[in-house]
Amino acid sequence: MFKRKQRMLSAGLLMSSVLVLGSLPVLAETTAPLVSAPVTTPAPAPIAGSLPELTTLIKQNSPAVVNISVEASASSKRMGGLPEGFPPELERFFRGLPDSESPRSERARASGSGFIISADGYIVTNAHVVEDAKSITVGLNDRRELPAEIIGVDTLSDVALLKVKAENLPTVQLGDSNGLEVGQWVVAIGAPFGLDLTATQGIVSALSRSLPDGTYVPFIQTDVAVNPGNSGGPLFDLSGRVVGVNSQIYSRSGGYMGISFAIPVNVAKTVIEQLKSKGKVERGWLGVAIQDMNQDLASSFNLNQPDGALVSSVQPGSPADKAGVQAGDVIIGFGEGKVKSSSDLPLLVGNTPVGTQVPLKLLRAGAEKSLDVTIAKLGDDEEVSPVATTPGESGMLGVAVATLSSEELNTRKLTHGVVVEQVLADSPAEQAGLTVGDVIVSVNNQPVKTAADLKTVVQAAPAGKPIAMLIMQGEQTRFIAVNKP
Repeated sequence: MFKRKQRMLSAGLLMSSVLVLGSLPVLAETTAPLVSAPVTTPAPAPIAGSLPELTTLIKQNSPAVVNISVEASASSKRMGGLPEGFPPELERFFRGLPDSESPRSERARASGSGFIISADGYIVTNAHVVEDAKSITVGLNDRRELPAEIIGVDTLSDVALLKVKAENLPTVQLGDSNGLEVGQWVVAIGAPFGLDLTATQGIVSALSRSLPDGTYVPFIQTDVAVNPGNSGGPLFDLSGRVVGVNSQIYSRSGGYMGISFAIPVNVAKTVIEQLKSKGKVERGWLGVAIQDMNQDLASSFNLNQPDGALVSSVQPGSPADKAGVQAGDVIIGFGEGKVKSSSDLPLLVGNTPVGTQVPLKLLRAGAEKSLDVTIAKLGDDEEVSPVATTPGESGMLGVAVATLSSEELNTRKLTHGVVVEQVLADSPAEQAGLTVGDVIVSVNNQPVKTAADLKTVVQAAPAGKPIAMLIMQGEQTRFIAVNKP
């Protein structure tokens, strides 16, 4: 959890077909609850034979599901055409939907879904649906179209809160995603491919799914059919309560392939309240870089099984540093929560109020130790995650980097660059000659200023082709070719 914004993270995408965002923020104090009670409390859906009867649920909740149309600059990286060779399975739901009026139009349009949570016009959708928007139009069930303003956007959780000027709107009821079980029936309502008020059903396939870059969100995996346009739409349980916000899909074609992911509504609730009260989300910050344990690492640390989050580095002056956390420690508990893997820790830290003192349980040299750590605030201009996860064996390039400070750049006489903090053995980065301490200046002639920049450029590069990387080794700069798997 590096304090600076440019945290340590893998230069390449993990070998996965899912692009995710997410965070589990601190619930801020608010003056009044945002979510109003529904006009009609849905009754549990009756069971017809072995299958649920869904017509009542859909009739009661469809009026509160909306279409969201977004207009933005065609030059926006989100709206324009994706780079050549960009994997289809990494596309967000509505990417690649340009303005159909003219190929030379300076505008681009996209669409998604959302749901009304208060009668006076508050609407929840995905952050990626409305980011970079110049104008937003919300289509209601009664065929009215209303302009919407953005109350707040949280890209790390992929949740956004909108507001339209209206009264007595139909609403949904938010449920409790903590009560979900694998095998439970769920229903999605949205506008796939612009086809409004489309209902699909399925079951919960898995819970607390950890996805690449999904630092905070324990995703709900389902087999509910969702497609481009479903982004931001609600996922209901059979009682007609929203338990998730449809956000991502796994796809090799860009369409439904049987695996979709939703943000748990309990995560969304905490984000919504903070966006309403102050337009942004506040998160806790610990200040360690961690990585997952495997059996070989566990054996080297004299552990019986690969549980916990291995600390690879500690940010100087961070809460972890002040508490005495050291590189090589294995964090196995945070407060009342257990840390079974590295993905568990960000969820716990991000959900801890700033200033709270939390007992940190760890293993050091095989012995259990407890430290008290006081959680600090993750600033807007700092690292976007309280935990920076170093790449595992599936890292595409096998390199972890951190952004250089202004002083470090001046010393090297550079205007930008990221320093290599870790290189995995037998990785493409190692094979190309990258070593710890090297500075990556550009990739395919694209300047690299942050770890996020590096990930984006590598992600956009065609697979199976060498990447031209300008690096500084010592006082010398040179190009090297790194093969992207």
